[in-house]
Amino acid sequence: MPFNIPIFLTWLRVALIPLVVGVYYLPTPWLPVADRNLAATLVFIVAAITDWFDGFLARRWQQTSAFGAFLDPVADKLMVAGALIVLTQLGRVNGAIAFIIIGREITISALREWMAQIGASKSVAVHSLGKIKTTAQMVAIPLLLYHDMLFGALDTQALGEYLIWVAGVLTVWSMFYYLRKAWPLIKEKAGMLP
Repeated sequence: MPFNIPIFLTWLRVALIPLVVGVYYLPTPWLPVADRNLAATLVFIVAAITDWFDGFLARRWQQTSAFGAFLDPVADKLMVAGALIVLTQLGRVNGAIAFIIIGREITISALREWMAQIGASKSVAVHSLGKIKTTAQMVAIPLLLYHDMLFGALDTQALGEYLIWVAGVLTVWSMFYYLRKAWPLIKEKAGMLP
């Protein structure tokens, strides 16, 4: 397993996930609700920044690796799923949206793994639609975690709900895009064992 700064940042993102979830399980006298929201928001933002920064550094320093390519999307999916589950439990995200987003991530991950096994991973390479969906999620989730007025005028819950619904629509759209791209190979290989 290679170890470098980009992979360290990815591991750091994995390590931050339990903190986003864990702050909501602390007793209220230790950390009031508003402070929990702020702490979870800041930790999630730091994790999201490492998501961009690790890829940037890996490309810039030519430190890309198969392990990094595996670990990075796993960390992303764990981060989003953990936050969505907490937000659903707190009543800030509709359970159907959380299911759609998490279900899509599982489906597309399985599709990419299968396509890689048959040597057709380029058919389901990351598309700009998926990147827009990810951006909408990464903005919506901290707004929903914060769950308060920002600068006395911005209702983060309302804006976060709007953006998570946008992310939900883009999630379904991008899932169908990837499935449509893979469909000819799925039909061709259906029922064939390696």
